[in-house]
Amino acid sequence: MSGGEVAGILVAVFWAILVSFLALVLVRLAQTLKATTKMVAEVSDQAVPLLADASATVRSAHTQLARVDAIAADVQEVTANASALSSTVSSAFGGPLVKVAAFGYGVRRAIGKKGEPEPKRTVVVGRTLPGARRGGRRNRRSKD
Repeated sequence: MSGGEVAGILVAVFWAILVSFLALVLVRLAQTLKATTKMVAEVSDQAVPLLADASATVRSAHTQLARVDAIAADVQEVTANASALSSTVSSAFGGPLVKVAAFGYGVRRAIGKKGEPEPKRTVVVGRTLPGARRGGRRNRRSKD
């Protein structure tokens, strides 16, 4: 065999290996595309009902929110009416009730002190009175 024939055989073997490699790559690519197509079909089959359910859920939530909004408006109206009723009752009955309570307290106090003598007040020399509280109720918080 001559050198040209060997080179021709080597080129033919190289091309055969290259074609076989490309055929293998194409077969694998076809399998990958087939699997991808199958997966996309399965995902779309599952996604369509899921999207329909999500749409129904959103519609239901919208309906419920509309109901809650109506209930909140009704509660606000009832609160305003209760506040108005409270102030009306307070102004109508508050003043006279306070007067009646003050009168009753005065009568009880007058009846209770009728038979008792006035207590005597004594002064002790050298004794001081305790200091007054400062700040009243506002400053009673514990300081951490």
